[in-house]
Amino acid sequence: MLGIKEIVKNKEEIEKRLRTKDPSISLDTVTTLYEDVCKRKTQLEALQSEANRISKEIGEKKQKGLDAGVEFDKVASLKKEIHTLSSALPPIEKDFEYALSLLPNIPDKEIKVSLEPKDNVCIKTVGHKREFSFAPKNHLELGESLGLFDFKRGAKITGSGWPIYTALGARLEWALLNLMIESNQANGFTFLMLPHLVRSDIMYASGQLPKFGSQLFKLDDEDYPLYLIPTAEVAINGLHYDEILDKKELPKLYCSYTPCFRREAGGAGKNERGLIRIHQFNKVELFAFTTPEESDAIFEKILTSAEAILEKLELHYRNMLLVTGDMSFGASRTVDIEVFLPGQERYYEVSSVSNCRDFQARRSKTRFRDDEDKKEFVHTLNGSGLATSRLMVSLLENNQNEDGTVTLPKALHKALGQTTLSPKK
Repeated sequence: MLGIKEIVKNKEEIEKRLRTKDPSISLDTVTTLYEDVCKRKTQLEALQSEANRISKEIGEKKQKGLDAGVEFDKVASLKKEIHTLSSALPPIEKDFEYALSLLPNIPDKEIKVSLEPKDNVCIKTVGHKREFSFAPKNHLELGESLGLFDFKRGAKITGSGWPIYTALGARLEWALLNLMIESNQANGFTFLMLPHLVRSDIMYASGQLPKFGSQLFKLDDEDYPLYLIPTAEVAINGLHYDEILDKKELPKLYCSYTPCFRREAGGAGKNERGLIRIHQFNKVELFAFTTPEESDAIFEKILTSAEAILEKLELHYRNMLLVTGDMSFGASRTVDIEVFLPGQERYYEVSSVSNCRDFQARRSKTRFRDDEDKKEFVHTLNGSGLATSRLMVSLLENNQNEDGTVTLPKALHKALGQTTLSPKK
């Protein structure tokens, strides 16, 4: 959430920068509501002050044995006005808070201005696209011949977009997760096992609600009105909800494995089939709470930690600095790490590393005491380290051989007890 005082102070500049994310944004509604709230609060304070003053006069007159009937009538009239104004204020405050909550984070000043993802800037490339001497298969064909997935039975159990990993496919998925957890722990991130369901205020704190409610899965249960997490970022961000941390505790670096649940539907095109876009996928998340001064350095640490996994897996990848219009709602700066998928003939994101500055912290009320013992909002950062579904696709499609086998990277040999995946006989 943005700070309203800063909006009022620099309305024109902030509106200009927000429109680089969404051209339809106007700050008129939120500033008008804020002015109305402030005006009504000022009126309420004045009425309460006047009522207190007259009540004091009543007490003084009583002590002197004087009649205070007029003053009693004034106080009664003031109390009616106070009640009317007090009753009208909460709905207006709610409208203001809602309008403020719909505003995205402000892009950093150096981010390229564009609404088109094609304008994202490649800032790093590692390795090269593989050139095949044969026609490469896509991961659906490879998964079928190797016996790794069962999409039909997953659809039978739950619906389209809920895959089953079978036998060696499940073992490969688990080996990837363990590799990522161990790698991130070695880089200083504390491993957490988190709930997969959270309250609505925790969803709100991360920026998922109210704007993205239609994209979330929610329990239809009056006793447990909980949401399935779309990413572990939501739960970790809520870890220090309404807490004041000591500066000496920062930065706090966390990683967590969870399944992620999203309502986004798989596309009908060939590039969205299989594991490319699904409702449930596995991900190891990296998250940090830090001071504003260390924010940029922690961003690089998260990015480096995510890259380290791809290097262990010997995969070609590139880092893309996102333009203003392609960044997420809560991000001020984002770098997507993308791998090339031969079966889809394009790059796909396997990690998105974002600095949210104090945007989430304002919503979650997570602060720290600075060197002068003043309370200040922390900065939060997050990144996938990594998401496995597209990573699995990249491993299979880039490491396939003409005979239908898939060569495994050395980092997975010990966990799987083999160096190659071979077609079922």
